[in-house]
Amino acid sequence: MRVMKALLVLMLAVWASTAGAAEKEMKVGFIYVSPVGDAGYSYSHDVGRQAVEKMEGVATSYVEAVPEGPDSERVMQNMARKDFDIIFATSFGYMDSMVKVAKQFPKIAFLHCSGFKMAENMGNYFGRMYQPRYLSGMVAGAMTKSGTIGYVAAFPIPEVIRGINAFTLGVRSVNPKATVRVVWTKTWYDPATEKEAGKSLLDVGADVIAQHQDSPGPQEAAQEKGVYSIGYNSDMAAFAPKAHLTAPVWNWGVYYVKVVEAVKKGTWKPEAAWPGMAEGVVDLAPFGPMVPKELQDKVNAEKAKIIAGQQKIFVGPIKDQSGAVKVADGVVMTDPELLGITWFVEGVVGTTK
Repeated sequence: MRVMKALLVLMLAVWASTAGAAEKEMKVGFIYVSPVGDAGYSYSHDVGRQAVEKMEGVATSYVEAVPEGPDSERVMQNMARKDFDIIFATSFGYMDSMVKVAKQFPKIAFLHCSGFKMAENMGNYFGRMYQPRYLSGMVAGAMTKSGTIGYVAAFPIPEVIRGINAFTLGVRSVNPKATVRVVWTKTWYDPATEKEAGKSLLDVGADVIAQHQDSPGPQEAAQEKGVYSIGYNSDMAAFAPKAHLTAPVWNWGVYYVKVVEAVKKGTWKPEAAWPGMAEGVVDLAPFGPMVPKELQDKVNAEKAKIIAGQQKIFVGPIKDQSGAVKVADGVVMTDPELLGITWFVEGVVGTTK
């Protein structure tokens, strides 16, 4: 009888242990460089996080407005010590900190957005945002009357330069004489600075304002001036409904859900992921009512070509600002070349410094 009881107790203990393991939630953490209420970059990542939150057996949390550098390292370490299974760090400046922390916690999956470094348990990811950037450039090029388009940009890194170039190629595909004038703010998120940068471009004749910034500040500046704007990250039409033409937007949930499912199944491996419009990670926001139907149809036709792989965008001949041919006729720039691009295409007014 004692043996039977001992066996029963053992079986119950094993069952309880197994049940507890099965019920254990996967913990997924997100680190943002700006507040989730920025209506832009961090907001779009948090919409993706919410898609993960809806998954069965998954719990998420996030820390917002984390400065790049040592502060981000501390946040990552704190999540890792709390046994998070996956940690997503969503800003370029988090890269070196994540490499360091990933080595300290080899059982955790680390993923860094917009960087290029990897480790045995760390991958990187971004989206081919240059695809909808090109399409939004077509809209801007067709809608400008002055031929001068302003672009409020954060930092002169390849990610931002690549987007400006794609946008300009789109502009000049429909308006060969138009120029894109760039102003650097040296900040990812500072609504007041971004708005003032937009105003400075309006003062030199820009009648369409585009941006690689996190807030709708440049959009608001355009609306106050009575001209047009191109948003970024999310559909910012609500902030400047009279100005907003469209916006290149993120749909991070598609990628985040895929990664979490892979980690749960044990099939995830570090990689440099770069999905685009075909995968649904990037897209173009709905057109504003001021965009003519004919132009909408033209842009949508080009979008279909991009999704089908028929339009690669960075195809030669492509000249730089000095007029020198950087990409020969018919040559398609490679992913490594695009990921490391540090020069502006012909038609951009500004420097890469």
